Amino acid sequence: MLPISSSAHLTLAPYFFNFRDPGLAFDVALHFGTLLALMWYFRADWIDMIASAWRIARTRQIQTIHERRVLYLVMATIPAGIGGLLLNDYAESTFRSPALIASTLAIMGVVLWAVDKWSVRARTIEDITLRDAVLVGLAQVLALVPGVSRSGSTITAGRALHLDRPSAARFSFLMSMPITMAAVAVKMPEAIRLEGFSLPLVAGVAAAAVSSWFSITVLLRYVSKHSFGVFAAYRLVLAAAVFATMALRS
Repeated sequence: MLPISSSAHLTLAPYFFNFRDPGLAFDVALHFGTLLALMWYFRADWIDMIASAWRIARTRQIQTIHERRVLYLVMATIPAGIGGLLLNDYAESTFRSPALIASTLAIMGVVLWAVDKWSVRARTIEDITLRDAVLVGLAQVLALVPGVSRSGSTITAGRALHLDRPSAARFSFLMSMPITMAAVAVKMPEAIRLEGFSLPLVAGVAAAAVSSWFSITVLLRYVSKHSFGVFAAYRLVLAAAVFATMALRS
C-alpha cells in the first residue's frame, strides 16, 4: 500500500535470495489480505458508497457528492481492468524482469518526488471531477509493471492534478479496492490450484492484511505533515541494490 511497489518486492525477493519465484498468481492471491485491510479500514466509506450506488440504481440520477464519487471510482477502475486483460501475459513474464523493475523503481521514484515537490496543494478529495478520476485511472494501468507501484502512480497523478497529499492518498486507496477485488477473483483460484491452501499462502495473506492496514494508517497520518520524498529515496536505494546485484552476478 505504500508507494514503493509491493509487486516489485514480491518479485525481487526470490531474485535476491535465490528461491523459486511462486509467480504472479501467488503474488495476486496475497492481495486478498490487502483487500481485507481496505474493506476494514474504509468500511464507513464503503457502506456509504453502497448506499449511494443503491440510490443511483433506484432513482437513475446522480445528485450528491457521494453518488458522484461512486461514478468516479467506477470510471477510474475501467482503464486498469482493460489493461489487465490486454497485458496479462506480459505481467506474468516480461514485466517481472529485475532490470525493468529496477528501472521503473528509479524512474517513478524521481517522478513521484518531483511532482509532489512542485505540485500546488489546492484541492481536496471533495473537488475531484470525472476528468480527474479518468486520468488517475489511466495512471493505475502503469502499475501492471512491478516497480511502478499502483499507489505510487495514482498518488503521483493525484498530486499532478493538485490534490493535497492526504486526498491523493485517500482516493488512491479507495480506487484500489475494485481492481484488487477483480484481480484476486481471477488469480486466487489459480494460486490455490497450484499451491493449495498451503501454509505459505495462508501466512502470506495474513501478513499482507496486517501490513496493509498498518501501511494505510501510517501513510495517511504521515503525509498530512510530510512529503513523499522518503519513499522516493527508498525506491532509488532499492533500484541501486538491484543493479548492483545484477552486476555482481554477471
